[in-house]
Amino acid sequence: MAHDLIRIVSRDSPMALAQVERVRAELATLHPDVRTTVLPVKTTGDKWMGDLAKVEGKGAFTKEVDAALLAGEADLAVHCVKDVPADRPLPAGTVFAAFLKRDDIRDALVHPGGLTLDELPAGARIGSSSVRRIAQLAVSHPHLECVPMRGNANRRLEKLGNGEADALILAVAGLERIGRTDVMTEVLSTDVMMPPIGAGVLALQCREGDTGLIDLVSDLGDRDAYRETEAERMLLHVLQGHCNSPIAGYARVERGGELSLRAAVFSPDGKIMLNAHEWAGRLTPATLGTSVAVALLRQGARELIDGIPH
Repeated sequence: MAHDLIRIVSRDSPMALAQVERVRAELATLHPDVRTTVLPVKTTGDKWMGDLAKVEGKGAFTKEVDAALLAGEADLAVHCVKDVPADRPLPAGTVFAAFLKRDDIRDALVHPGGLTLDELPAGARIGSSSVRRIAQLAVSHPHLECVPMRGNANRRLEKLGNGEADALILAVAGLERIGRTDVMTEVLSTDVMMPPIGAGVLALQCREGDTGLIDLVSDLGDRDAYRETEAERMLLHVLQGHCNSPIAGYARVERGGELSLRAAVFSPDGKIMLNAHEWAGRLTPATLGTSVAVALLRQGARELIDGIPH
């Protein structure tokens, strides 16, 4: 089927729309004859500023986008993989057609005075509603205080400017996408702040019957991003993590092509931390994800995750 016009649906946040522009640019380079148009939608997660667990958790950022795709109002959806729930399958009738080349997976500290994380004084308020960040800070920097803060990156930077927090921790990839790397005080190593599953990866989602479009956009896919994302999402699927469970992890394809997966499950207060790290060897990415999840389950991850209200 000829696709001379592709209707792309996305969240309407500045960052999401910047992500769509990257997809449009890459499509234009590979397929100059194809035109694209954008359908921005406001999602439940963008409208609701409270606890995500009260509005279906992570699915809050994808539900309306999925609905537009399934209703035939759009042909292609662009998602941050970290926002797509992995504890349940993709909506029936849809598939991931490509994972784009991965961006930086790390988090950055934003402090108006230019201090690093280690230099922040006791009692400094970090604006974050991320259970993953809060748990890890409780381990590494227990003298800091986390204050709830949601909203897109631009909105959080505004709140920081208004004095609602002393510092923020934001994703490097997100700040790059909105052109605000100028505010980054320090890029945190993954040893200090392990990223969420799917960090820095954009996924292109289509209806599974649109084989012509799937073939077209699959050209944008990156093999390493595919392998890493497969391993990470299978890990999360086997763990059956919910939006209140502090789970972190990342897979990495080394220069020689070897794939590894490191992951951790925390209690919300950071007092319990379960760790696992394995190399794929001859395992498929999905089997590696399963193997690392099983290693965490053997350490008590199931009880830890199920014991957290959500």
